[in-house]
Amino acid sequence: MATDPVCKMEVDEKTAKWRSEYEGTTYYFCAPGCKKQFDKNPEKYLKK
Repeated sequence: MATDPVCKMEVDEKTAKWRSEYEGTTYYFCAPGCKKQFDKNPEKYLKK
């Protein structure tokens, strides 16, 4: 299972409908709204 970087929900990589590539890593999302937010500003959601 992957974690949606926006809402922190668990997402199954095998069935996820929404995904984005960023700096060579694939991120998975629970809904199109989370993907859209991530795509606008990925760095905001990847800060450690």
